[in-house]
Amino acid sequence: MQPMATAPGAYPIPQPGMPQPGMPQLGIPQPGMPQPGMPQPGMLQPGIPMAPQGGWLPPNTSCPPGLEYLIALDHLFVRQKVELLEAFTGWETKNKYLVMNIRGETVFYVAEQSGICARFCMGQHRSCEFFVMDSNRREVLRMVRPCRCDSCCCPCCLQELEVYSGDTLLGSVSQNWSLWRPSFSIRDASGETVLIIKGPWLRFCIEVKFKVKSADGVHRVGEIKKEWSGMAREYFTESDNFGISFPLDLDVKIKSVLLGACLLIDYMYFEEK
Repeated sequence: MQPMATAPGAYPIPQPGMPQPGMPQLGIPQPGMPQPGMPQPGMLQPGIPMAPQGGWLPPNTSCPPGLEYLIALDHLFVRQKVELLEAFTGWETKNKYLVMNIRGETVFYVAEQSGICARFCMGQHRSCEFFVMDSNRREVLRMVRPCRCDSCCCPCCLQELEVYSGDTLLGSVSQNWSLWRPSFSIRDASGETVLIIKGPWLRFCIEVKFKVKSADGVHRVGEIKKEWSGMAREYFTESDNFGISFPLDLDVKIKSVLLGACLLIDYMYFEEK
């Protein structure tokens, strides 16, 4: 082996084909260095999905038209408008709602569409549709609720509601059979359960809370709360106020389904005479 040449007062001059101090050799594994074909720290192996953080799915980049405003919201407030004809006569009328943000600004308008025979004969169990419109009165959501009986003694014919953007299904709310405690499943467009809702054992308190949890029931990610509307509104009308909270990074489509769940809960438990 030839001695390494050096320049006066300088470091050794590298020679071709000779190992250099402090430099890794190609083709020779070095301690502490990542090797090809080996899983690296902080990286997922192919075929293994990332676990959701906090119990809900990561947000979807696609947003249906008209729902862009929901991306930056983690609270919604739903206020049912008082119908004077219903308050004085007791005749069931079409419900209307205002959906507001935390500053009290109106985000959406919700109007029920149903037949007069369904309202008089079926009452709170009637089939109906809800049209959700933005401030320019453009339809952004359509919610369909079929006629169901809601019997705690029979697990068939339970309540459900589907949420559409145009003709595209965004998700649905399905009632789970339970003898005592209200329970619902929030499903995406493919029918997969992404969240569940657990109601209280008693619904006669001033504020009634329905807990929104992850699909496995471990993480609590929000709630739907029925708020006290005042003595006169509570006892002489069916006008109710609700608050909805959810994760900020929740998929916009699932936020829309939670709004539908709030309306379904109002009809099922707070529309009784």
